[in-house]
Amino acid sequence: MELTLLLLSLAPLILLLVISIFSLKDPSHCAKNLPPGSLGWPIFGETLEFLFGKPEKFVFDRMKKHSSVIFKTRILGEKTVVLCGPDGHKYLFSNEQKLFTSFLPHSMQKLFLSYQAAGPIEISREAESKIISSPGFLKPEALVRYLGKMDSITRKQMQTYWEGKDEVKAFPLAKTLTLSLACRFFLGSDDPERIARLVSNFDDVTLGMHSIPLSFPGTTCYRANKAAAAICKELGIVIREKRARMADGEQAQDILSHTILATDPSGKHMTEDEIAGKIMGLLVAGYSQVATAMTFCMKYVGQRPDIYAKILTEQTEVATAKKAGELLDWDDIQKMKYSWNVIYEVMRLTPPIQGAFREALTDFTYAGYTIPKGWKIYWTVSTTNKNPKYFPDPENLDPSRYDDGKAFPPFTFVPFGAGPRMCPGKEYARLAILTFVHNVVKRFKWEVVFPEEKIGGDMMPIPEKGLPIRLQSHSC
Repeated sequence: MELTLLLLSLAPLILLLVISIFSLKDPSHCAKNLPPGSLGWPIFGETLEFLFGKPEKFVFDRMKKHSSVIFKTRILGEKTVVLCGPDGHKYLFSNEQKLFTSFLPHSMQKLFLSYQAAGPIEISREAESKIISSPGFLKPEALVRYLGKMDSITRKQMQTYWEGKDEVKAFPLAKTLTLSLACRFFLGSDDPERIARLVSNFDDVTLGMHSIPLSFPGTTCYRANKAAAAICKELGIVIREKRARMADGEQAQDILSHTILATDPSGKHMTEDEIAGKIMGLLVAGYSQVATAMTFCMKYVGQRPDIYAKILTEQTEVATAKKAGELLDWDDIQKMKYSWNVIYEVMRLTPPIQGAFREALTDFTYAGYTIPKGWKIYWTVSTTNKNPKYFPDPENLDPSRYDDGKAFPPFTFVPFGAGPRMCPGKEYARLAILTFVHNVVKRFKWEVVFPEEKIGGDMMPIPEKGLPIRLQSHSC
């Protein structure tokens, strides 16, 4: 009995010793001239500091301690290097598919079934990209046709959830709106009951995307996996409904339709699970990040009457030039230059997403250091977006930074990626956010109830109380 208790008490130490031995045997530890930094604890590395502190602080602390150019760490179970500053951004974006490829942390791999080769049919990343780009859904000329519907959905949401209210919580309403827009655009569906079922599940998935991949009841990862399964089940119903309508002659007019029609080189179609996983990824991207930008726009503008007045003037000019009931068009969007500058500043101050991962396809050398094949590369806007070297008075919301004729060094602020990796959804996001700003500004003036509300410190900023705001109705 005593021997059993002794062995049980020693088990954690034995496990740690074994892990350490295997870590020392890792050939990448023997690689010469690795970047400065620390891999932290075996397996966990520095994940806890990365997830439960502010990622921005995590990066800046290590830039000061190790190097302002490049450092190594271990986060989310992966040996990782962080490339810092504009030069790091440029190097990363200029070498996509040459030195680097996209990578999802394990917590994300479990959520997005399509990332795993779970089914018999596997569509390459290049083919997957063509599914989205070939119909041209995300190009401006295609989005022009969708803009009126986007405006119509936004107006209806304002009438249903905003008008007549003294106080609302901006973040939940922004999420409902963005999911409604994404479902209509990607799925061709605007069923309000379906959207209501999806919203809470998407929240859990978003939180689980950058969590410790320990899935047992009570953990963020467990809730996220349950939510992802529920979303895929709902999307399975949508896919079957879509296939039935297409069999009856419905034309392919949305991304889901073209994904259903897509084939691999041998002519085989994707499985329902693969389609659901890919569509879920698109919906997540078109949901949380856009809603976050909308919400923090209301937060910052609500605290700056001078900026609100300028946006109101611009949006009033757009509104008064329209006939009664006439929807927004492309020319109207082009007139919203100041409003877009404000949104850019909002995203600089509170990026909708802190960064993204890549994987090294081969050994490469950067800044005199060698990074082994298979290591992960993390890029983050936080190394530049609040650096006073590039943005004087960086904590100040200053839309004039982006006025015509003014410029800042390339790759200092890349909210939508850059170069070959410029997010294909940039124009979609711009239209969705500007349509929201137009509709909310022409209807309301607002006051933030908790102006100093703490901003969540995880990978995606979240207003802890939903950003309550008091509304004062007006009409322009």
